[in-house]
Amino acid sequence: MLTYIEKMKDMLFILVVTAAYSVIAHTVGSNGDIAAGSIGALVLVAITVVGIVISWLPGFRKLPMVFWVSIVAVVVSMPQFPISDWILAQTKNVGFLSITTPILAYGGLCLGKDLQAFKQLSWRIVPVALAVAAGSFVCATALAEVMLHLEGIF
Repeated sequence: MLTYIEKMKDMLFILVVTAAYSVIAHTVGSNGDIAAGSIGALVLVAITVVGIVISWLPGFRKLPMVFWVSIVAVVVSMPQFPISDWILAQTKNVGFLSITTPILAYGGLCLGKDLQAFKQLSWRIVPVALAVAAGSFVCATALAEVMLHLEGIF
């Protein structure tokens, strides 16, 4: 049990630092409100913590942590959830584009930590990364188009 507490401390620290960087980036880049953005970022941190705790429960370990965090986020944003209106109102004050900066920085640090493995991949990682990025972009664009047409927005 002690290891989970230690892991949660580390994850909570990373989440709070990421949230702070995101709020600052959104405030500077988009002239957002720092107080409203902070509340929204803390709501996102809370949703993430609940998903992490669920992923550590004995019967739920088979699926990855990101799955459980996503499920919690979907459930709390559904209209049937009692405070979904408040949650949606708070998270609208967070610039999600600004969240990508610290996430990409963490990814770069993790990759730099295992430089020997990266060297073994050499040039072969470049086409794979390009294919993954292009596929993600095309699928996200197609999904956005479908949803916008279903909503009658576009």
